[in-house]
Amino acid sequence: NGQNTGDLLINTGNVFVQKSQQGGSSPVLRGFEASRVLLVVDGIRMNNAIYRGGHLQNVITVDQNMLDQVEVLYGPASTIYGSDALGGVLHFRTKAPKLSSDGNLFSTGSVFSRYSTVNEEKSFHADLSLGGQKFAWLQSYTYSDFGDMKMGKTYPDKYPDFGRRSTYIETVNGIDQIVQNSDDRIQRFSGYSQWDITQKLLLKSSDKVSHLLNLQYSNSSNVPRYDRLQDVKNFGGSTGTALRYAKWYYGPQTRLMGAYELSIGKTGLFDDVKLNLNYQDIKESRVTREYKRYDRLDSRREHVKVAGAVLDGHKKWGSNDLNIGMDAQWNDVRSVADRTNLNTGAVTKLDTRYPDGKNRMLYIGLYSQHLVKFKGNDKWILNDGIRFQLVHLHSTIVDNSFFNFPFNDITQNPFAITWNVGTVYTPSPKLRFNANLSSGFRAPNVDDVARIFESSTASGRLIIPNPEIKPEYTYNLDLGVTQQIEDKLHVEFGVFYTLFRNAITPAPSQFMGQSTILYNGTQVAVYANRNVNKAFAYGFNGRLKIDLSKSASWDNTVTYTYGRFKKDDGTKKPLDHVPPVFGKSSLTFSGKSLGFEMYVIYNGWKKIADYNPDGEDNGQYATADGMPSWFTANWRASYKFNKVLTLQAGIENLFDRNYRYFASGFSAPGLNCLVALRANW
Repeated sequence: NGQNTGDLLINTGNVFVQKSQQGGSSPVLRGFEASRVLLVVDGIRMNNAIYRGGHLQNVITVDQNMLDQVEVLYGPASTIYGSDALGGVLHFRTKAPKLSSDGNLFSTGSVFSRYSTVNEEKSFHADLSLGGQKFAWLQSYTYSDFGDMKMGKTYPDKYPDFGRRSTYIETVNGIDQIVQNSDDRIQRFSGYSQWDITQKLLLKSSDKVSHLLNLQYSNSSNVPRYDRLQDVKNFGGSTGTALRYAKWYYGPQTRLMGAYELSIGKTGLFDDVKLNLNYQDIKESRVTREYKRYDRLDSRREHVKVAGAVLDGHKKWGSNDLNIGMDAQWNDVRSVADRTNLNTGAVTKLDTRYPDGKNRMLYIGLYSQHLVKFKGNDKWILNDGIRFQLVHLHSTIVDNSFFNFPFNDITQNPFAITWNVGTVYTPSPKLRFNANLSSGFRAPNVDDVARIFESSTASGRLIIPNPEIKPEYTYNLDLGVTQQIEDKLHVEFGVFYTLFRNAITPAPSQFMGQSTILYNGTQVAVYANRNVNKAFAYGFNGRLKIDLSKSASWDNTVTYTYGRFKKDDGTKKPLDHVPPVFGKSSLTFSGKSLGFEMYVIYNGWKKIADYNPDGEDNGQYATADGMPSWFTANWRASYKFNKVLTLQAGIENLFDRNYRYFASGFSAPGLNCLVALRANW
């Protein structure tokens, strides 16, 4: 299912994903993206103090080949999960080591190798679990190498050159040259490689007590920022207008996580108690060099250390079910930057992306989530919850000589109370209605408050710090119905409406009394993050599944979202990150040995008038009219030779269509043939 975790989400037809490069995937839930969608792996928050509001590629650091399941929670989920869960939560649960039930050594595992033609992908994965009655061990390895991605050749009639990579910059013997692409459908400098390692140790010390050690490591090669490699700039003189960047790539992105989980059965007031202590070490960097600027190889590097703890108690009595707990997370960010002169080797200081002193955030929360089935009428279920959240942020600027900001210290201490209340009514086993009210909360992080960031050349903006921004809040209503008809037809339909308050978005600002300044040799407009007074979003999602037989089914999904900011003068402008209508239709057959799926993934038009000009919609990477609608026809099949060995094959984008996902600066894969050999036991 896909080449990374983002592709896995795309293939469900239920989650929209933006891509700025092949080594990236930024999930969108209900028009919220990046730092407004909470990523969780095995109960541990991945979102940290520098998760930005634009587009994030961090989801690909979760190895999709080790997933046991993925939970998608739509709408505010701040009661349980705290800050950042405005649009929803993506909870990735990885495989667990398995104990033996009969005293003999119990072994499970899988091995597979896959090749894809569209980017010459070569992937290999192996995992093994060995378990006794008290102790179990799990180990896995995944390695993938992706070449440059080739886009489709069937272009929209009105846009025959959309996305073509006609030229690129190549450095030969230390000299930059603009080179004609021999095949302008190949997106030069989009390839990368990645490797992931997981190890888990499980000890069941008694019938009531177990200990789990969870270690995860993800690393990559340099990941080219493909959209920025398309940016152009007027260099003047004989050069004229040319590609701006000779180099723009993310350095190796590493995620190291270690977690210890203690699980205790019935004790005292609770039926079960879980304690999770965890630590994450994340490194990322950005390296840029403009065309023929051999004196300016700029490197900005961030190192984030995160320590967390979650304590949760669960209790059932009568018709009541209660979870109560507390959590805390401590973030420490180190940001450094330097400039290297390739001619002389001299290294000088550079303005850092975040303040060069201390950057620390502390999250502390207390929560309670309750569910009750009404006595005498089990058709009604009530759920309710509340959370108290305190956040502390402190950043300091040591070297203020680059910009001379009127402050050297930024401190924030927001406090929030979030809640949810809902009901489920099941008049019959095959019919269910649900309604839910909830609130969400997101505290500004270091990226919101203190980042210095130059946007793309096309928009020409410099984002500067703003210590005065406030937390964001959402208030959400969900209504839904699920109907099963004669064990053949399954129907789901849900609608939502979200009020968005204090939304943080870039807005025109001034620096030293100037609305534009010269930065990195380019005149740019000065912007700063500000709280927009009001915004709203609403939409619906639907699913229709028809079981044609015991082995065949037809499944269809559709999602629609609409969002707008409300300006003080009463006018409206588009809310950024809102995708066009999208979905999937698939016909699936599953036999004893043979299985196959024929499916269509589709996106509707996103007109340029519905792009947010000040946000992260990246209109410069779309056509003059916006992002055209598209669909892909796909096929995949598997054949089981025996209980262990399976051959898998597929053809993706059968008609070789040329298309991009909304807000993406990277074209999607063209016609792709893939084959994989898999062993499971």
